[in-house]
Amino acid sequence: MDEITVLQAEVLKTLASPRRLQILHRLAAGACEVGRLADELKISQPNVSQHLAVLRTNGLVEAERDGREVRYRLADPDVMVACNLMRRVLERRLARLAGLSGPAARAGSPPGGAPEVRSFDHDAGLLGVPPKPSDRPAAAAATTAPPTALTGSAPSGRPDAARTPPSRTR
Repeated sequence: MDEITVLQAEVLKTLASPRRLQILHRLAAGACEVGRLADELKISQPNVSQHLAVLRTNGLVEAERDGREVRYRLADPDVMVACNLMRRVLERRLARLAGLSGPAARAGSPPGGAPEVRSFDHDAGLLGVPPKPSDRPAAAAATTAPPTALTGSAPSGRPDAARTPPSRTR
C-alpha cells in the first residue's frame, strides 16, 4: 500500500469527528484562539484543545503564538474544498433516498432504476462538469457554510435511512 493511501486514511479518521468538522468549518472563516472557539461553538475549552491537538498532529491546522494567545488556522484551504465536496455528495445521496421513499419518485425513475454513473478526475472534477468557483481553494474559506445536522429521521420515517442505502433486488 502506498504512503499517500495510508496518510489519506489517517486524515479521514481525523475528519470522522463531527466536532472536528465543526472546528474546521469555523477556522475556514479565519484564525481563532481556543477560548473563542470554545465560546462560539458552545463546547468546553479542554475539549476544543484536545480536538485541535488531533487536527494539528494530522496536519490539518497550524498554531501561531501571538503573545500569550495561540491562534489556530487551517493548514491548507483545500481541506475545506474536500469537505464541501463530500457534503454535496451526501446532500445528493439524501435527496436520492428521499426520492426513493415516494411512489411518484419511483414512477419517474429511469428504466431498471439504475443510478447515473459519473467518473471523477482529481484535476478537473467530475468528468464533463467543470469545477465550480467554490471548489477552488481561494474561494473555499469565503463560501464555507457551517455544518448542519444530518441526523434524525429521514423522509421514509426510518432513523437509519439517511445512513443505510436501501437494498435493491432485480
